[in-house]
Amino acid sequence: MIITVTTLDDKGLAPYCRLTEADLRREGTPLFIAESPKVIRVALAAGYRAVSLLCEEKHITGDAADIIAAVGDIPVYTGAPELLERLTGYRLTRGVLCAMQRPELPSVGDVCRDARLVAVLDAVCDTTNIGAIFRSAAALGVDAVLLTPGTCDPLNRRAVRVSMGTVFLVPWTYLPMTRDEDMHSVLHEYGFRTAAMALTDKSVSLDDLQLNAEPRLAVILGTEGDGLPHKVIEGADYTVRIPMAHGVDSLNVAAASAVAFWQLRRQG
Repeated sequence: MIITVTTLDDKGLAPYCRLTEADLRREGTPLFIAESPKVIRVALAAGYRAVSLLCEEKHITGDAADIIAAVGDIPVYTGAPELLERLTGYRLTRGVLCAMQRPELPSVGDVCRDARLVAVLDAVCDTTNIGAIFRSAAALGVDAVLLTPGTCDPLNRRAVRVSMGTVFLVPWTYLPMTRDEDMHSVLHEYGFRTAAMALTDKSVSLDDLQLNAEPRLAVILGTEGDGLPHKVIEGADYTVRIPMAHGVDSLNVAAASAVAFWQLRRQG
């Protein structure tokens, strides 16, 4: 159902212009926004349900044609690029946005049951880093991602876009705990040894043979500024550093995650 936008008052446009990320999560049917045809296709293929589309006129018979055919009879709002930019407040990436229903998150048990390598993100709050970590996780064979409650939403619009849709491919959920509780005991229940990425006097190198021989491993990454809390580091089975040159002591959390995932990936 193609609807040409002539006014910004249509209530169907609210997910694109009047609702914040928090509002989208609180709606009667919680939503998120997927941006760009490629990302939307990945979401649809993974089973996510589209509620409406917003796209530039030229994409109706162009880049979005197959998407429109796949989503059935839902509203497809369209208009000139300048109008849509005024509506959303930003230039549409590849000219297409899609409001989609949020799925019910799986349990930690469901996510971890068959996993051998998982990433645990503790209070990582930059959406760009979240998206980049998920992209690395998908590319480098991480089986699942677990998040503490202080970590930002992987279905944030920017995180989804930066991930190139890989947030739809890697199983993830939140750990049912507060930041002050012991994540290690939860992970141990599922048979994981824990590896905290941090610089301490006890840190072992990322290529440590015993670390790399662990059959089930949870790699814990901390927030961009302060890193991991002391309690998390002290409770870990391993504290791990990435060997570096030129006196550099650390990497951005997204870069560090990619290095760690590649070294610790499970094969066979």
